[in-house]
Amino acid sequence: MSHGNILTVLAGMAALVLIHACGRDAAPQVSEQAEAADWATPEPGVATAATEAVNAAVAARLPIADETDLENAQRGFLAAIEGGVIKNDEGRIIWDLNRYDFLEGDAPASVNPSLWRQAKLNSIHGLFEVTDGVYQLRGYDLAVMTVIRGQTGWILVDPLLSRETSRAALALVNETLGERQVTAVLYTHSHADHYGGVRGVASQEDVDAGRIRIIAPDGFMKAVTDENVLAATAMARRAVFQFGRELEAGPAGQVDSGIGKALSTGVIGLIAPSETVREGGETKNIDGIEFEFIDAPDTEAPSEFMFYLPQFRALHTAELATGTMHNVLTLRGAKVRDPLAWSKRIDEVLLRYGDRSDVVLASHNWPRWGAENVRAYLERQRDAYRWIHDQTMRLANLGHTMPEISEMVGEPDFMGSEFSVRGYYGTVSHNSKAVYQRYFGWWDGNPANLFAHPPEEEAKRYVALAGGADNMIDAAGKAFAEGDYRWVARLMNHLIFAEPKNKKARYREGSRCRAFNVARRRQEGGDQPALRTSVRKLSTVLLRRSARSETVCTACSTSCDASPV
Repeated sequence: MSHGNILTVLAGMAALVLIHACGRDAAPQVSEQAEAADWATPEPGVATAATEAVNAAVAARLPIADETDLENAQRGFLAAIEGGVIKNDEGRIIWDLNRYDFLEGDAPASVNPSLWRQAKLNSIHGLFEVTDGVYQLRGYDLAVMTVIRGQTGWILVDPLLSRETSRAALALVNETLGERQVTAVLYTHSHADHYGGVRGVASQEDVDAGRIRIIAPDGFMKAVTDENVLAATAMARRAVFQFGRELEAGPAGQVDSGIGKALSTGVIGLIAPSETVREGGETKNIDGIEFEFIDAPDTEAPSEFMFYLPQFRALHTAELATGTMHNVLTLRGAKVRDPLAWSKRIDEVLLRYGDRSDVVLASHNWPRWGAENVRAYLERQRDAYRWIHDQTMRLANLGHTMPEISEMVGEPDFMGSEFSVRGYYGTVSHNSKAVYQRYFGWWDGNPANLFAHPPEEEAKRYVALAGGADNMIDAAGKAFAEGDYRWVARLMNHLIFAEPKNKKARYREGSRCRAFNVARRRQEGGDQPALRTSVRKLSTVLLRRSARSETVCTACSTSCDASPV
């Protein structure tokens, strides 16, 4: 087997592991509430007064009723997959939009209203005409597949995550627009949701014979291998946490993923690129269509490009500019991204193509039309990442530490009214920490943290200092009643690490997860579901000592998601 084929197999296997790994052994259960501590918490899906107040404040300060995004998300609709359901060859459902039928009307008290709005927009699915000759398939996987009409066939951009979803999407295109052969497939970057479905629209034989070109950015295969093979095991577990794969969809469970609905559960594969875009970018003619490629390495992905289509006056920003603030350091784990370079690449396309573009589209969410809207959108996306970078560095140079900076950065005024930079996927807090980590590493500059005890040993000392587990639980109960959910989280964190078999603590830890979301919303008005899943990740890690022989995926799935943000 050739070196290239070995890399292809490894990358495909790693992507499969990354997205689908994690067994479903039952996590330990507490029998009755009698096992729990005395202080009461609401059932999953029931909002506390503090949660209701925070969500009401978000609704009051954001233009939730603005329908501009709704009009854009619906514009150009041509056809849809009946029922929004996609099955594999054995008849198993691997994509089902009916799970999200609950997304009607106003947001319930348990869900951030801004996230609810985004979730409804991401549920709009079908084949859409962006402009004559450029189309998008939206709502059939986490990512979006773009289809461009070439002289002889279809040029496909980002063939989704699974073979089944990309195959169904292409079938809808052929049924609606007339059947044509695929002449090229473009991978905009090195994340699996943008290449994993390639074998549903192309074959290795067609690529080898030169009938289909596979085009990727410079360094694509190395980036795929480095990120998805070397770190595959840990990323697999963390990806399940991040995307809420084990949660039921609903207002007390998985609501949205910010950049799309969810990850499909079909077969993931990879065909190695037959050609790459030269470092620095270049112009290529692909099936009679001129593509001006803009190289954007070490931004949203280690290997990534954007492109401009002069014939269509259309700019494709890949995943550098989407319908949400992105992650500078994704919770599933990755190399820390460079928000300074990210902002500069957006600025580059703004300067080069802002006045030449009638539409901007991306690999997630929906397009924006009109030259003025394109420029305003790119400016806000650029400024969001630059703001977080510059403010983090300013505060760091003044002597503040990572956690302090995450509390201090805040939002510039435009973030308060512009939904495309709201925190549905990344947050200001998370991203400022990532910037700090990129420049300064793990140490916060405090000598006391250079050689601290590991969590279990430190936790035992804190519990002893508190006078025992019951005192710790009582203190957490008082903090909960006062709405100080962040302190509840810290107390229960120590207790569960110190006494992993303490059923009272573990029961309360599940309830604590729901309320913990509110504390983060208070801090930065966050809207993103990644916050929800990061809380679930935290609680699962806290339970790992007592469930080490069992899967961690389901340890705190339902209870942690009562108020997804």
